[in-house]
Amino acid sequence: MKRDVLLILVRHRQETAEKVQKILTGWGCFIKTRLGIHDGVLENCSDSGLIFLELTGEEIAKHEEITRKLNMVKGVDAKLVSLEIVS
Repeated sequence: MKRDVLLILVRHRQETAEKVQKILTGWGCFIKTRLGIHDGVLENCSDSGLIFLELTGEEIAKHEEITRKLNMVKGVDAKLVSLEIVS
């Protein structure tokens, strides 16, 4: 069994969050699990964050395309990680 996980580091969240959200919404059918983490709350909200995505489907080309589109956004660093469970 193979699992693809996309790790997304978002800097300058105020400027990049809307662009990242638009990309993720457009590719939502490929996202099984999403977890977003950032430091701080309310007035002390941090300007960077980390998003973990578990991608679904066997179409590695689609997963690579999501990664490429996210990396085109200034202040975003996305890495696709493929893990295989061997019994």
